[in-house]
Amino acid sequence: MPRTSPLDALRFSFGTLTVFPVRVTRWDREAARGGMLCAPLAGLAVGAAAAAVGLGLLFLGAGGPLAAVATVAVPAVLTRGLHLDGLADTADGLGSGKPAEDALRIMKQSDIGPFGVLTLVLALLAQVAALAQAYDASWARGACAAVVSATVARLALTLAARARVPAARPEGLGAAVAGVVPVRGALLAGVAVTGAAAAVAAVFGPYDVARTVLAVLLSLAAAEALLRHCTRRFGGITGDVFGGLAETAATTALVVLALG
Repeated sequence: MPRTSPLDALRFSFGTLTVFPVRVTRWDREAARGGMLCAPLAGLAVGAAAAAVGLGLLFLGAGGPLAAVATVAVPAVLTRGLHLDGLADTADGLGSGKPAEDALRIMKQSDIGPFGVLTLVLALLAQVAALAQAYDASWARGACAAVVSATVARLALTLAARARVPAARPEGLGAAVAGVVPVRGALLAGVAVTGAAAAVAAVFGPYDVARTVLAVLLSLAAAEALLRHCTRRFGGITGDVFGGLAETAATTALVVLALG
């Protein structure tokens, strides 16, 4: 099997994680490995677009709440709502209390149950409230929070695709990317994203550096806790679980960045 080029990896990442017009030319384990390692770059692009829309509205005279709503809406649009749908389906599966096979069947259904609705509402409210507070404190800090949260959300996917994390189903996106990323590569990606986030936050001062690093670490810890619970509960990960991990990490990061 030929080695994956950086372009193939980027195509896989952007083609599967965003709606950007990118054609995925390879769909194999090697391409999936490179694509999941590049997932934070897809998050960076999504976060930059979200921050640009938020800042544009603020420049035009909109208040922090409206800018926050628009900022939260952009990642949903740029991912076709797949991560939010995954969060809702994962909540329904976990909340059902049924055996793994039945829970996975519930998650695969097209409708959303009460657990999914409640989780979606609370997550979106938390994201909007946190971003509104960040924008009210500083436009630049709000934009930084949008970029960091989107990037960390996709970093959570890189870590979830590491070796020895099994797939719950033999088909689907979860099966295509489960276990493709070497543990060392996942850790290096985590260090790189954390370092980059800290470097950007250094513009605002030492306190912001510490808060940003804490936001990254706590968001990854929250995603890891959900990942382990889903792996025990379902026997592995699915595409829906990946979506739930991304939204969990993004929400945690925004909440932490809005504190203090």
